[in-house]
Amino acid sequence: MSSIVAEFSKELSGFAEGAERSVLAVWARHRLPSSGIYWRQGVVVTAEHAVKRDDEISILLGQGKKTVAKLAGRDRVADIAVLKVEDSNDVAVPAFTDSSSLKLAQIVLALGRTRTGNLVASAGIIGGLSEQTSTGRSVRIDRNIRLDLRLYPGFSGGPLLGSDGKIVGMNTNGLGRGRPITIPVSTVDRTVNEILEKGYIARPYLGVAVQPVILPDSLRTKVRPGTRGGLMVLHVESGGPADKAGILMGDTIVELSGKPALDLEDLHDLLSFTKAGESLEAAIIRSNTVLQVKLTVGERPAR
Repeated sequence: MSSIVAEFSKELSGFAEGAERSVLAVWARHRLPSSGIYWRQGVVVTAEHAVKRDDEISILLGQGKKTVAKLAGRDRVADIAVLKVEDSNDVAVPAFTDSSSLKLAQIVLALGRTRTGNLVASAGIIGGLSEQTSTGRSVRIDRNIRLDLRLYPGFSGGPLLGSDGKIVGMNTNGLGRGRPITIPVSTVDRTVNEILEKGYIARPYLGVAVQPVILPDSLRTKVRPGTRGGLMVLHVESGGPADKAGILMGDTIVELSGKPALDLEDLHDLLSFTKAGESLEAAIIRSNTVLQVKLTVGERPAR
């Protein structure tokens, strides 16, 4: 038994050692750094909630070596920040793997850096898995990976290593109501690609303010069987996608792309899988009449 434990411990230590040159400390706030991952050549990712300034960001490479980083862009909703750094012989791009390889209760290893640059670790298990999900603000996370381990202060932005020692995603305490979760590699990759291309994340939107309502019995007979409610339009943004499609204040949206529009979560989930420029078929109720409307999803203007 002791030999099995010793071998397992040795393997975990080897995983940490193998990823060491890819785990960085990111100084972008006062006092405590976050952790970061050397994601690709010249690019570091970290947790957005830990990046409190847009300039004067520094990266601790380990062994006391520092370099300056430039903020390429951030996605506040997905809690991902992308930094650009000069290439260095002191860092290395790690080995990644798809999160589909993860299993419930599988042992995993979270890594981070301290303020002095020491590599630190926290081990635990996968506490929960579910398929594609939305943060509730039109942001798609390819897999919901909930961790049953302790993410100590400064661990956010660091990597999660699977049972093969490869990185399956970036850890954060900034989503999931403070619970430690991992943003999978595919989601981080998609965010990095868009930020490097555009400098920001293009959010889809319809240009309406809506309120969930229950349909009266007299209207339920006019819509798809089983439809109980919809989204009443309280405001239409002038010149926005809904305005261009002819949607009016007082309309009630009962279907989007053939799916019931019962509440705001339904709307956000749909938009999280939709890109600006794509068209949606909407069924609306206006003056006791069901109408079919084609909506072209827009790109949310920058605030």
